[in-house]
Amino acid sequence: MERKSRTARLVIALSVAGVLAVFLVYVSIAGGRTPQVAPSQLSGHVGKVSLVGKVVGPVHGAGYSDRGLRFAVADISGKHPAAVPIVYHGTVPDLFKVGRHIVVDGRYHDGVFVAKRDTLVTKCPSKYTPAKNT
Repeated sequence: MERKSRTARLVIALSVAGVLAVFLVYVSIAGGRTPQVAPSQLSGHVGKVSLVGKVVGPVHGAGYSDRGLRFAVADISGKHPAAVPIVYHGTVPDLFKVGRHIVVDGRYHDGVFVAKRDTLVTKCPSKYTPAKNT
């Protein structure tokens, strides 16, 4: 009798572990992904997205002011010159400046990207890019 009870507990424990493993794989692959889009692809998206682009000037305001930090972002590739205006509230990374590549989460509304608070991240330039000869 005791052996059947151990076997039943083992089967239940393995079943629960299997269900948890499947759930973790699903969440890591498809669960909570936010689509990353370039400014030129933004107009067709509804809902929350991660905007990836290059900061173009000028930059006005501050992250914790009432009006927020205001700047524009263009495609990194430079193939699409149109820039999307952004309004951002929150912490501004030290490396933030015109020309820097960024990622920020938010929603596109009435021609302006309204960023979610404290989601602005700068991408570091590659340290291994060969120097340009002048």
